[in-house]
Amino acid sequence: MSIASLRKDYSHASLSENDVLDDPISQFSKWFDEAITAKLPEPNAMSLATVGTDHRPSSRIVLIKQFDQNGFTWFTNYASRKGRDLHANPHAALLFHWVELERQVRIEGRVAQVPAEESDEYFHSRPLGSRIGAIASLQSEPVADRAALEEQFTRSEQEQGNEPQRPEHWGGYRLIPEYIEFWQGRRSRLHDRIAYALQPEGCWQRQRLQP
Repeated sequence: MSIASLRKDYSHASLSENDVLDDPISQFSKWFDEAITAKLPEPNAMSLATVGTDHRPSSRIVLIKQFDQNGFTWFTNYASRKGRDLHANPHAALLFHWVELERQVRIEGRVAQVPAEESDEYFHSRPLGSRIGAIASLQSEPVADRAALEEQFTRSEQEQGNEPQRPEHWGGYRLIPEYIEFWQGRRSRLHDRIAYALQPEGCWQRQRLQP
């Protein structure tokens, strides 16, 4: 089969200016709740795109852990490639793709580290193995083989015990949105796209975009 022949005509739902809420965070919350209700696999998975000092984009899948009017929050190793990118260029783009609902949400904005207390609280809510893993892994750095990685984990497990403390190199980031776009697949590729752009005075301007 030719890859070029792979296609699907979307027909699950529609999205009009009258359907969406005035506030994009509230609209995102509505769609996120619907993704959970539909029992989609990992509805909190999102693509995170960053740009480093070499001006080359990089993307990966991470899990959102919180969102509200302050922004969209995830946690990671600050010394990882994405952490280094965000240190050099504190702007990023997020993408949620809920395939079964034929929906995407694009979010763009500036990024800042969350307060240490917030990172501490989330770190201590994680399973013990995940906390040890965050300490043991030098994320994005080369490792000889799987055995060496597991040896690092075992050594950290022995050193940390049952109450490991959050390492300084690990914590949360929050993207403060400046642009949010909701995409609903439609027939004949005439998809619905409703975009919100944050204005200088702090309000959101909403408009429909051509597919």
